[in-house]
Amino acid sequence: MSAPAPTDLRARLDAIYRTEGGRVLATLIRLLGDFDRAEDAMQDAFNAALKRWPVEGIPHNPRAWLISAGRFKAIDAMRRRVRFDAAHEDIAQSLHGQEAAPAVDAGDELPDDRLKLIFTCCHPALAADASAALTLREVCGLTTEEIARAFLASAPTIAQRIVRAKAKIRDERIPYQVPSGPELPARMNAVLAVIYLLFNEGYAASSGASLTRTELSDEAIRLGRLVAELLPEPEVLGLLALMLLHESRRAARVGADGELVLLEQQDRSRWNQALIRDGIALVERALATRRFGPYTLQAAIAAVHAEARTADETDWRQISALYAALLAMQPSPVIELNRAAAVAMHEGPAAGLALIDALLARGELRNYHLAHAARADLLRRLERGADARAAYKEALQLTKSEPERRFLEKRLRELG
Repeated sequence: MSAPAPTDLRARLDAIYRTEGGRVLATLIRLLGDFDRAEDAMQDAFNAALKRWPVEGIPHNPRAWLISAGRFKAIDAMRRRVRFDAAHEDIAQSLHGQEAAPAVDAGDELPDDRLKLIFTCCHPALAADASAALTLREVCGLTTEEIARAFLASAPTIAQRIVRAKAKIRDERIPYQVPSGPELPARMNAVLAVIYLLFNEGYAASSGASLTRTELSDEAIRLGRLVAELLPEPEVLGLLALMLLHESRRAARVGADGELVLLEQQDRSRWNQALIRDGIALVERALATRRFGPYTLQAAIAAVHAEARTADETDWRQISALYAALLAMQPSPVIELNRAAAVAMHEGPAAGLALIDALLARGELRNYHLAHAARADLLRRLERGADARAAYKEALQLTKSEPERRFLEKRLRELG
């Protein structure tokens, strides 16, 4: 081990926190049996690393070091309690007798602590929206605001869901274990929803200076692969296919200057053909079963885009039909918005604009910046400059993403 400079250490620790923090926390929660205690232990472990690594050097396995340090910090914290009771003593003795925080349990069906915790948080006893919010916040590391934007809800609403879910896990002593056999289907939909939302935040960051967050989408794909190995059901394959097909376009979505590049303007030679091949193979497997669901249909839409050599060759008729089938299967205002955009490409901007106007009139997407941005684009194509500027300004007020903000400002300048 080598001792890094303080600035290098801070940067390295930040990187480790982004890539390993969730898995460290998942293991500590399993070991300590309590969300809050595990969060405190992880914070203590990173503080210890900040003090010791400049002297001792960065360990070869930082995650294992942090887990071990967090476990011992938790033991020390319990033993320092002024009013120490027998229950805490039993916990401390139990923790002290364990081995140095193994990353996996021998013989477990699924050797990944983060996925174990995702399955635990997605227990059928918890409401679906509460379990997803809890998992994204505590296991995947998303902020309450990021989760709120994914659910089109307010941050206080999401915070309350998380508090209630944590209390229920604690009070009802929901076990920290991966279900097996007949228990799996009852949790799989919630698990897939968590992985899907995690990927979405990584693929198109809802806020910040960067358009994407690679560490989140990479982790979502890793988890998707693990679930596919555990239970290769059609929708599991469909979700993995969807993520791979979207991920294949990552390099082309950002220009050399860091600016957003729309799908129709992307250099398709930069699309990752290996990911496209894998994604198309998976979606074909899922479709062949005739037991597929919304993730597979979304993957099929992404596959149509991937198979078009140029933007002009895109089969918008097929994409519109797939969105209609998806909407019938899973009614959602966001899916309606995506279908409207596809209809605009197939039937013309006026047809798409009518759908978006009706959707916005219902109020569900009033604060969703992409709805106003899509409307603005159609107004621009219809040469309704004043209306387009007003819609772009509405979208600009709502977005939290700096690349999207710059893109919208550019559109406004172009409109004069």
